Amino acid sequence: MAVDITNKYPLHECVFHDNIRRLSALLRQYDASQKDVHGNTPLHLAVILGHKECVHLLLNHHAPVKVKNNQGWTPLSEAISYGDRQIIKCLLRKLKSQSREMLEGKRPELIEALGELADFYLELKWDFQSWVPLVSRILPSDVCKIYKKGTSIRVDTTLIDFSDMRWQRGDISFIFNGSAKSRNALIVLDNDQQVFQRVSYDQESESELEEEVDILMSSDILTATMSTKPIVFCRAQTGWIFREDKRESVGIFPADFYLVQGIIIESRKRREHLSDEDIQRNKAAVESLSKGEVLDGTNETLYRSSLTPPSSCDISWQQYIMSETDPRFGRPQICKESRKCFKATLAMSEDFPIQVGDLLNVLEVITPMKHFSKLREFVEMKLPPGFPVKIDIPVLPTISARVTFQDCQFRENIPPHLFRIPSDYKEDPYRFPDL
Repeated sequence: MAVDITNKYPLHECVFHDNIRRLSALLRQYDASQKDVHGNTPLHLAVILGHKECVHLLLNHHAPVKVKNNQGWTPLSEAISYGDRQIIKCLLRKLKSQSREMLEGKRPELIEALGELADFYLELKWDFQSWVPLVSRILPSDVCKIYKKGTSIRVDTTLIDFSDMRWQRGDISFIFNGSAKSRNALIVLDNDQQVFQRVSYDQESESELEEEVDILMSSDILTATMSTKPIVFCRAQTGWIFREDKRESVGIFPADFYLVQGIIIESRKRREHLSDEDIQRNKAAVESLSKGEVLDGTNETLYRSSLTPPSSCDISWQQYIMSETDPRFGRPQICKESRKCFKATLAMSEDFPIQVGDLLNVLEVITPMKHFSKLREFVEMKLPPGFPVKIDIPVLPTISARVTFQDCQFRENIPPHLFRIPSDYKEDPYRFPDL
């Protein structure tokens, strides 16, 4: 006998019927982050159906924006598909606000952990590679130097960011000062131009948000998941006749080598919100990149208008909630899926001076650098014993990076001036618009 679940999700039902008064009352009793049988939160459903008052009410009650449904889409993804510019901007603003709140919540624990750790110098190398023809030859590499003193961290790099097939090179330094107030805690220096920018925890300006909305509305909607449930670590072997476990030095650290199998990268791309002109423009940008041409990143001066709303929902609440498959509302999806098995090599050393947990605390500080967040995600997995002195990680569906920890030394004499803004540097709050 089928179980009646039509009354199990009262917030979702209110949103479905656009019953704003009842939704307001029920939000005092029920969790706005609850998922229904299709993985949708009430906010997902409000966005998909275009019920704007419900969207605003849910956001005011701190409904999560980053959560994904069973298909891997966030409320922001669905808002881009629906195409209402103001709703996209509201969700984007709330997403940034919730991310800041999460980081601030972790801050006291993070600073305490950094203070207990001995001062050190750490050096790691990034080598990016791709299985797509012509792409690997133009991918960047980088040697990153990390200094830790007290509760302060400095990261010197030539690669400010690497995401969505765009990167920015230069002589860049991130400085995190754990003893400073939050708005002054994270600074990025451009050592070529001798300017600095505070990575603000305050709200972005309206113009910055509008520009981000334009980019979202003119780009593919992407989601990628890395499944590690079937992952297997096997000792790598060496020798032609007499096989034995591979053990070599990485830098000065002896390491055991493993083959990593079972990592699956699943990516999905939607473009039902794009015009033919958008698709051709984006295709031309990718082709230019594959030829080694630099993308200038310029945007149109006029903001994009909202799209015409999709057709109204023509199924009932009972049909939606009782459906075994995910019923589609809104704009008909134009979706492309890909699935790639990722094989990697991993070198673990038990002689490395710092622990994996210490590395995670350092990586927490530099999350604005998106490729470091990918490294953090990978290192959080249950790894074999030791420290991952060499590791392959997927950073985009078609691109992976080999990270090698070349050096690590505890040092008592790290100069304090490394963690201060040089006196001749000028502040430029717009030098790095993506931070």
